[in-house]
Amino acid sequence: MTALQPYLIPLCAVLAWGLVLMVVVSVWGALRDGVRRSQHLHRIPCARCQYFTGDYHLKCTVHPHLALTEQAIGCPDHRPRQSPFILSNDATHVG
Repeated sequence: MTALQPYLIPLCAVLAWGLVLMVVVSVWGALRDGVRRSQHLHRIPCARCQYFTGDYHLKCTVHPHLALTEQAIGCPDHRPRQSPFILSNDATHVG
C-alpha cells in the first residue's frame, strides 16, 4: 500500500478532472441540442397565420390536426396574418 501512495494523489486528480470534463461536455451537448430543437420549432408558422384561431378546441380552420405541430412547417395554406394597423390600397385616400 505504501508503494502506491505516491501515485494515488495524481491518479485521483486526473480522475476528478476527467469527471468534470465529462460533465461539461455533456451539459454543452444538451444546450446545443436544445438550441437546435428550439430553432426548429420556431419555424412552425401557425401563430403568424390568418387561419390560426388561438382557440384550444379549433386551433386552425384549415388544418386543425396539423396546427402547432412539426408537420405544419411548410404548410401550403399558410397566409401571413395582416396587421389591423396597415391600411389597404383602397383605403389610402380618406376624404
